Amino acid sequence: MRIHTLPSRRSPWPLVVGAAALLAVLVLSACSTPRSPEGIQPVSGFDVNRYTGHWHEVARIDHSFERGLTQTSATYTRNDDGTVKVVNRGYDAARKEWKEAEGTASFVGDPAQAALKVSFFGPFYGGYNVVALDENYQWAMVVGSSKDYLWILSRTPTLPGHVREHLLERAQTMGIDVRKILWAPAAGEQHAKRAVMT
Repeated sequence: MRIHTLPSRRSPWPLVVGAAALLAVLVLSACSTPRSPEGIQPVSGFDVNRYTGHWHEVARIDHSFERGLTQTSATYTRNDDGTVKVVNRGYDAARKEWKEAEGTASFVGDPAQAALKVSFFGPFYGGYNVVALDENYQWAMVVGSSKDYLWILSRTPTLPGHVREHLLERAQTMGIDVRKILWAPAAGEQHAKRAVMT
C-alpha cells in the first residue's frame, strides 16, 4: 500500500520579510541626506538671504526633466521654518506652454556652508551644492548629487565672456565634463528668433 504525502510547502514569510527589508533600505536611501560629490567643496560664508530671489539659468548639463526647455529660471524665497521655497520654470517650445515645478530646499549642515538638499517629490532629495559664487551674489555655479548635474545661474540673462571662461575653468578643475555644458541663447538671440517666428 502506497502512502501519498503532500509535498512540504515552504513558508512565504522569509520572502515577504526580505522584500519588506529591501523596500525599507531603498526608502531610507532615498530619504537620506545627499552627499557632495568627491572633489566638490560647497562655498563657505554663505548668506541665504542674499542668495534668495530670481535667477536666470544661463547654462546647464541637460537632463530629461529640463530637456527642451528654454528661458529657464529659478526663484528662491525663505520659508518661516528656515527652509527655502524653490520654484523652477521653463518654456516648452514643442508644447507651447510654460512648465513649473515647486520644491523645498534645506541645509544639510551649517547654513554658512552652501550645501543643501532639495525635494520636489515627497521624501526624495537631490543635492544642491553652490560651488562658485560671485561676491555680490550676481552669479553662481551649482553642482547636484553627482558631477553630471550642473547649473550656472545669473541675476541677468547673460554673463560676460570672462565670467563664462572662469566658471568653465573652475568646473574642469572639479572634474566636470565641460563638453556637456549647454549655454542658453542670449536674450537678444531669443528675441530675434521670436520675431522671425511671428
